[in-house]
Amino acid sequence: MTNDKDLLFTALGGIGEIGMNAYLYGLDGDWLMVDLGVSFADDRLPGVDLVLPDIGFIEEQKGRLRGLLITHAHEDHLGAVPYLWPRLGCPIYCTRFAAAILRRKLEEAGVGSPATINVVEPGATIDLAPFSCRFLHVSHSIPEANAIAIETRLGRVLHTGDWKLDPAPLVGTTTDVDGLEAFGAEGVLAMVADSTNVLSPGTSGSEAEVRDSLKDLIKAQPNRVVLTTFASNIARLETAIVAGRAAGREIVMVGRSMHRMIDAAKEAGYLKDLPPLVDERDAMSLPRHKALFLVTGSQGEPRAALQRIASGQHPRVRIEAGDTAIFSSKIIPGNERTLYDLHNRLVDRGVEVITEEDHFVHVSGHPSRDEMASLYRWIRPTYAVPMHGEARHLHAHARFAEENGAKQAFVLQNGDLLRLAPGEPAIVGDVPTGRIAVENEDFVDAGDELFRTRRRLMNHGILTAAVALDPYGSLLAAPSVRSFGALDLGSFGNLSTEVEGAVESAIEDMDDKEVLNDGRVEHAVRGAIRQALALPRMKRPLIEVQVMRLSPESARGLEEERLGAA
Repeated sequence: MTNDKDLLFTALGGIGEIGMNAYLYGLDGDWLMVDLGVSFADDRLPGVDLVLPDIGFIEEQKGRLRGLLITHAHEDHLGAVPYLWPRLGCPIYCTRFAAAILRRKLEEAGVGSPATINVVEPGATIDLAPFSCRFLHVSHSIPEANAIAIETRLGRVLHTGDWKLDPAPLVGTTTDVDGLEAFGAEGVLAMVADSTNVLSPGTSGSEAEVRDSLKDLIKAQPNRVVLTTFASNIARLETAIVAGRAAGREIVMVGRSMHRMIDAAKEAGYLKDLPPLVDERDAMSLPRHKALFLVTGSQGEPRAALQRIASGQHPRVRIEAGDTAIFSSKIIPGNERTLYDLHNRLVDRGVEVITEEDHFVHVSGHPSRDEMASLYRWIRPTYAVPMHGEARHLHAHARFAEENGAKQAFVLQNGDLLRLAPGEPAIVGDVPTGRIAVENEDFVDAGDELFRTRRRLMNHGILTAAVALDPYGSLLAAPSVRSFGALDLGSFGNLSTEVEGAVESAIEDMDDKEVLNDGRVEHAVRGAIRQALALPRMKRPLIEVQVMRLSPESARGLEEERLGAA
């Protein structure tokens, strides 16, 4: 049981998954939200690109929502704001770079006002009573990532966001270790912490090391180079530009999100010394050995520039045999098949594909185990709550936390309501959660029958059967059974004839009363098809049955047509 005086934590997304981060802290009946991000759909949601958290729980209490804090500008932390913020209407707090990105996204979506975004300087504290929140800068693969230090009358919590320790981040400053240590020195009740790389030993590496490696790699390529990375990784974009210029190449940026991120970075005071970029309309006029294309699509996104280039459908950029494609990014879990298909398509065109498996072209933006151990030494939390990871990451992080001084770690699921204080922390209930699919600007419950049907069609296909009956339930013509993606009826000799014969027999065996009921006829036809095809249990195509009842006049006309044709 809970009451309004408890210090509570729950996640509407981001636990048990990598993406869709949306976290809530509650106290005295008020709530604080940290991040509101998207996830990218996989083949469980065919036809969908984006997935949002269901915010119905906090929407019902939006009058007590003190604010939304954005830790950084990655899509999985702020991408849902343009879609869902209008349902909340609360103040938004973030640092300058995230604000620049968010304003553009809100403007494109036609919602919100810049006045709703409050820009917070790193290190600053904001009073959202009963919460006091301080933004502590941490290194990540994007400028101005922050951990949130939360103080309440019942205890202090560190929400790490995404972070790492990079001694030379190139864009932005290093992690605020002094601030973290100072927060830890005053006692920390709980740390809600990133789990992404808990299975990786050592450290995550530095962006400066990647820059040196890419300089050598790009210089060694004989022809055109296409490099793709996350558009939000501003340091990597700068690295690629510096490496390209060092190799004597002109830089062409391809993809709207690349330009959006560069513009936002400049607005926030970064990338002041970038060399001029070549317009993509002039890309193919460059000598092959002088061109470096920076393109979107490092995760194989279907509408990104690299997919269109690889398929030869980009209107202004082409690649040829002998060119090189560099994937300066990590494969996000779940994207493996899509990316390998893209790699194969490039290789089939004679393009050399280079990934992090072949060359040192990427470092993670998340901490490996040595970095995590340092953070536990600095913060010394009594309790730990792993977040931002799948089940295997969360359980490994829980063990790691207890090995590194935490009294207890709590492995949660989205919706679990954790009472942090007073007393011993415990899961005391749950809140409604879910996933909302964005399709053609409409919101659809990701558990909706629509997607279950799509998955079944995708995996098993469909069989259709049409039967025409007279007013008394007698067949007027042979049933028609067709297959779409289920099995090839024509490849099994006279199977199609056998199936149609089984349908005909099933209808003729029905009694006079049942055959007048369309539902009973449909049931009998489905059963006859399944039995005739002897479908295994794992093969479950949709079977759609159309029953046509003809008037005496229509029946007579159809019969005359059949006799005339005979």
